[in-house]
Amino acid sequence: MDLGFDVVELDESDHPTEDEQAPDFVRPLVNDEYWEDVALSELTADGPVLLIFYTMDGDFPATYIWNELRDRAWDDEYDVTIVGLSISTPYEHKTFIEEREMDYRLFSDPQNGAAEEYGIVNDLDGMTGISEPRPAVFLLNENRTIEYAWVAQEWPEFPDYDEIEDELAGL
Repeated sequence: MDLGFDVVELDESDHPTEDEQAPDFVRPLVNDEYWEDVALSELTADGPVLLIFYTMDGDFPATYIWNELRDRAWDDEYDVTIVGLSISTPYEHKTFIEEREMDYRLFSDPQNGAAEEYGIVNDLDGMTGISEPRPAVFLLNENRTIEYAWVAQEWPEFPDYDEIEDELAGL
C-alpha cells in the first residue's frame, strides 16, 4: 500500500517516564483570544494535566491528534486540563484553534526548548537547524509527577487514545 509518505523510525528518546517529575517550563499559552506566559507548574497546581507534544500546526499528524482529542472531549468527563505544545507561533496557534474549533490552549515554543528538556526533539530531515517535538503524551499529577508517558518511536505514529482514556479514568 502506498501511503504517500515514508514511515521513519526515530532515534531512541531520553524522555522522563512514569513516577519521575516532569520538567517545568514557562512559555506563551495561547487560546482563541490571547496569550500570556504561563508555567506548566501553574496548571498542575490546579489539578492533573494532559500535556500533548505535537508536530507544527497544520501538519496532518497535528490535525489528526487534535481532532481526536476534541471529539473525545475528555476534559468534559474527567478532571483534567488538556494543553498542547509545538514549535508553532502564537499567531499560528490562534488560527489552528479557530480552524479546529477546539477549546484547548496551546503552548508556543518556536525554539523547541521544552522538547529538549523532555528529551523528545525530532530534527527535521532536509531542514538544517530546524526541529520539532516528536509526538508525545504526558499525564501529570498536581506535583508534576508523570502518571503516564507515551512517546512516538516512528513518524508518523499516534498515541493509543483508549489507553490514555483508561489512565484518565484511573485518576
